[in-house]
Amino acid sequence: MTGRDLEGLLVVSVEQAVAAPLASRLLADAGARVVKVERPEGDFARTYDRYVEGESAHFVWLNRGKESIALDLKTRADRALLFRMLERADVFIQNLAPGVAERLGFGAEELHRRFPRLVVCGISGYGSRGPYREMKAYDLLVQAESGLAHVTGIGDRCTRVGVSVCDIAAGTNAYAAILRALLGRATSGRGRIVEVSLFHSMGEWMNVPYLTYVFGGVEPPRLGLHHPSIAPYGAYPCGDGGSILLGIQNDREWHRFCAEVLGDAALARDPRFRTNPDRVANRRALDRLVAARFASLSRDEAADLLQAAGIAWSRLSTLEDLRDHPQNRRVAVRLEGGSTVELLAPAALFDGAADPGGSVPRLDEHGAAIRAEFGTGGADRGEEG
Repeated sequence: MTGRDLEGLLVVSVEQAVAAPLASRLLADAGARVVKVERPEGDFARTYDRYVEGESAHFVWLNRGKESIALDLKTRADRALLFRMLERADVFIQNLAPGVAERLGFGAEELHRRFPRLVVCGISGYGSRGPYREMKAYDLLVQAESGLAHVTGIGDRCTRVGVSVCDIAAGTNAYAAILRALLGRATSGRGRIVEVSLFHSMGEWMNVPYLTYVFGGVEPPRLGLHHPSIAPYGAYPCGDGGSILLGIQNDREWHRFCAEVLGDAALARDPRFRTNPDRVANRRALDRLVAARFASLSRDEAADLLQAAGIAWSRLSTLEDLRDHPQNRRVAVRLEGGSTVELLAPAALFDGAADPGGSVPRLDEHGAAIRAEFGTGGADRGEEG
């Protein structure tokens, strides 16, 4: 059945904010049982805002399909309970502040020694090694530190990417790494220690500007809604006030674009524009020509021309456009208060169907049942850690 590929697996996640909750929610979507361990006052993402019928948009997005238990891991009894849970768990995830898991007795090496089949995943800002290992890190801080903000924006203005991209990258990397470790365990019988950081997740994604600078000596310019190394590829205002984006990926498309959209086939052979490097070098002149043509068209007229010519295009959508977009898929999620809302669905389909939604847990909603289930066990020894 759709969404149950990981049924039977127990995931225990001491988590907060975005990165770890995303990794564990993806596991929950796939059918794993996910126990979300929260501090007594709850994951602070619960109170980021009240936009979704009084509940936090981040929390609703990231925590469906989980069980919640509130533990005070500074107490011996709650640490002992967590150890008993881990004795039966398949995956442990944590994104506590640097050093906290180790001080509480839940460091990766110690857990791997005690529970050899357990996949242990730690998510941090900068990893466990290097001079930044003790630094706290949040998404915007890592966008800046990793150089992402430096290549994002327009002109001399750096900007933040509009979603928490470093957190999301770390969460999806952790999910993929956990699945890899579980596949490996099926053969070896042993778990793995998985380490993911926001900084290194973004470093992988920054390789094109990194390579361009290190080996080419070129800093990609900040061009807003235009591509730094391909032209024409970006946004152009239309005559009715809307904007449309187009992307030319090769010289064949460039010739079609000149003939069928710009109405000037000879322009494709202009020495300034024959190849993509020529077009990038003469971007200002090229953009003036394209902008003049699109200023004479409505957004729908421009879209029709581009579609007929086989040129990739998109609208510059507002959030209203996104809300009403005909291509959307949605998933139903039950809120803490009992009502149901629809979220934009995850990207993957399995056998033509999306993973089901789920319920967002109240703080400690499942605490009593979990305490009863794991109330005794063989992990009592040494639990004071």
